[in-house]
This record gives sequence, C-alpha cells and structure tokens, in this order.
Amino acid sequence: MKKLNNYIGGQWIDSKSDQYIDVENPGTGEVISRVPLGSKYDIDLAAGKAAAAFETWKDTPVEKRIQYLFRMKAVLEENADNIAEICTQESGKTLAESKAEVVRAVENIEVACGIPTMMQGEFSEDISEGIDEFVIRQPLGVAACIAPFNFPVIIPFWFFPYAIACGNTYIVKPSEKVPGTMTRIFELLEEVNLPEGVLNLVHGAKETVDAILTHPGIKAVSFVGSTKVARYVYSKGTENGKRVQAQGGAKNPLVVMADADPETTTRIIADSVYGCAGQRCLAASTVILVGEAKQKFKDRIVEAAKSKTTCYGMDETSQMGAIITKGSKNRIEEIIEEARSKGANLLLDGRNKNVGGFEGGNYILPTVIENVPDDSEAATTEIFGPVMNLKYVDTLDDAIEFINGGRYGNAACIFTTSGPAARKFRHEVTAGNIGINIGVPAPMAFFPFSGWKESFFGDLHGQSKHAVEFFTQTKVVIERWHDEWTRKF
Repeated sequence: MKKLNNYIGGQWIDSKSDQYIDVENPGTGEVISRVPLGSKYDIDLAAGKAAAAFETWKDTPVEKRIQYLFRMKAVLEENADNIAEICTQESGKTLAESKAEVVRAVENIEVACGIPTMMQGEFSEDISEGIDEFVIRQPLGVAACIAPFNFPVIIPFWFFPYAIACGNTYIVKPSEKVPGTMTRIFELLEEVNLPEGVLNLVHGAKETVDAILTHPGIKAVSFVGSTKVARYVYSKGTENGKRVQAQGGAKNPLVVMADADPETTTRIIADSVYGCAGQRCLAASTVILVGEAKQKFKDRIVEAAKSKTTCYGMDETSQMGAIITKGSKNRIEEIIEEARSKGANLLLDGRNKNVGGFEGGNYILPTVIENVPDDSEAATTEIFGPVMNLKYVDTLDDAIEFINGGRYGNAACIFTTSGPAARKFRHEVTAGNIGINIGVPAPMAFFPFSGWKESFFGDLHGQSKHAVEFFTQTKVVIERWHDEWTRKF
C-alpha cells in the first residue's frame, strides 16, 4: 500500500503526523493509498522553507521565472494520460473528464506565462514640475491553496502558476480524498527543477487547514469547497491578516424558454447536470421550464437522463462515473428520499441500481425530480450529485425572481433564441458566471472565475488578472531629480 509523503523544500519527507487514512477508488471501493492527516508542524516546515526561498525567488527576473512555467506546461502535456488515469481512479470521474481537467490546467499555465505583461504597472511623467509618479507590483511572500476533491488537477492551477510567476512561493494542500493526483503531478514537476522551496505539497485535513489559516508567514490563501467551509476559511484567514479568496457552494439554475432548440438544449442540459456525476460547482441543479417549455422539454429531458451510461470511469463507454465516497452517496440518497417523502415526484430514480462488475463502487444513476417542496433539502442546498430538480414557472420574470431569491450566486444559464430574453437574463440575474445557451459557464483561463452571494467570499477570484492582483501588492513611487543632482553623475 502506497503511503503518501509531503514535498517540502525540494524533498519528499514523511508527515509529522502518525495518523493516516485510507484513500479509496470510488468506482471500485478498493483502497489505493494512505494519506497522513497532517499537522501544524508540517505547515511550519513548509512555510519556513517557502519563506527562505522567497528571498531569492522574488528577485529572480520575471522572464526567468516564466521559463519554469514553459517547462511545467510541457511536462503536463507529455504526461496527460498518466495524470488523467490517476485522477479517474481517485475521484471516480470518467477518463474523458479527467483528460479535460489536464487541458484546463495547461491553459492556466499558458496564461500565467504572460505575467511579464500582466504585472506591468502605470507611469505618469511630470505630475508636477520635475516630479514623476508610477505604480509597481511586487509579490506578497508565501501563499497557499486548500483544494477540493472534485477537480484534483485543475483547481490548484487556478492559483499557483500565477502566484509563483508573480514572485511568490507556494504551498498546495490537496483534498485528503484525492491526494494521489497532485502527488503524481509534483513527482513529474521535479523535472522542471524549480528552486527548492518555491513550490511545496502538504497533505492533511482540518489541523493542516487551520495551520495554514493561522500561520503568520502565510500571506494569502485560496480555497474552493462548500459554503460552510468557505465562510470559515474566509473568516479565520482574514482574522489572521491574510488575503483570502474562498469559493463556496452553488445551486445553479438553468432556465429553458419555449423557443429554445429542443435537441441541442436537451443534450446540453443532461451534460450539465450529470457531468462529473453532478460533483462540480458549475453543474446545473435546478432546471426551470418556462411556460410551454414544460410540454416541449419535460419528456425529452427525462429520456436524455435515462440514456446516460453510468460505469467505472476507466471504461471508455462511461458517460458518468462514481460518487466520491460512500458517505456522500448516502447523503445524496437521503436528500432524494426526504424530497419524495414531502411530496416530490420522482420521474427517474437513480438509487439502488447496480453497475455490473463494480458492486463495491459508489454509484447513483441520473435522477430527475419534480414538484420539489421549497422547504426540502433538495430545493435549498447543494446536492453535489446526479440529481435534477425540474421546476415550472409561467414567465421569464418568474424564473428570474426565483433565482434572485436564492442564497447562492455561482452560475445561472438560459436557453433561448431570443436576444432580448437573453439580455434581460444576463442583466438582471444575481450570479457571477452566466451561460447563454451554455450549460456549464466555466470561464477560460484568460478570464477570472466569478461567483456572488454565498458562493464566494472575498474580492478577487482565481485565474487571469484577478489572480495577478491577488498575488501582488502595489507600491506607489513619487520621485524628483534636481538638475544639480543629476549633473554630479
């Protein structure tokens, strides 16, 4: 059984914790590794090594810093299949989904290679007689991310390529549910030959998280996960004087107008709800059929859900993989049952279904519910599973009012052929990522991720220019040079 180690200061070392937990393959139920629960001593060591490396790294010319990123991009591309296989075995998603993760990670490296331009400051000459003023950007110091289980590859790359390109040093804390994927990436990144301490990997659970949030040497923290934990991370981190960006949960609505294209819309809805088994922060959760769209789309949507092939992610025919843990599977099934007991109608029930040959895996098949009571957990919380809530309203105004009354604001989408309807929707809906005839509005790496209301805590998001602003601080310089001073030289 492989025991996972931390990567600190350019060395693979044991955790100071003597407590380990099993990491299971969600698709088979087999134990594939053991990961330490971690301790504050691991963070102390990593922060110390990163702080020491920062003294040299921050003065390394930016053109030289990004050369490491070019090599990093090549390493990920050369080993994409290997990384994707480990990701699937550990997260339960399909192999195609894991390969797509690697592609999006590479995109972030590519954008971060543009840091020499993105870090450019501002200059104004002769703001007064003989006086110039300009703004420069400088790195913060040591930064860290606390990553979730659902995207083991991509989410750390929302942050650390930008951070190190800007001159910071970094600590990655992957989810203890999927620690092997980032471990493998760090093994491969040894080929990049970054200076020791610039990039570090520390495994662990809550004690490790708390150590990151309270360590005086860590200046900035990035987080992605549930709203409950995001609120805690933001509160604890800012209380300790850190910059924090904390992406929380979601309850993403998808509105379908009667004029939407039936075939394309139905396919995209199914992909949005059931991709990654619903375990992604941009997955559609509530599908709102407006007016005559109910008659036009309801049966089509149920049939599209039925057609999804659920199987072990390494099977090339699989269109939907497993739920991350047995505990998560049980929680999702309980939410479905609560909705049914309160009067909801199960149009398609994905519980208690066998996936041949993988009886030990954590599988729920696509599920569709209608008439979900407003006070049920299925209506109010992020299910994070392959469950679609069908809701029916009379008008677009009704749909927008329903969306804006929710506590989350991560994403919202509309399907229509009407330009005015689309414009009204994107203008009025209170969500940070908007899709127009798009089911998963995931921003490209050269745009920042977004999120409003209880889906995000902070001011600056991941990716692109937001990442550059988050990982740097501005210095304003006002200078005067008298002629008699300059003549001395």
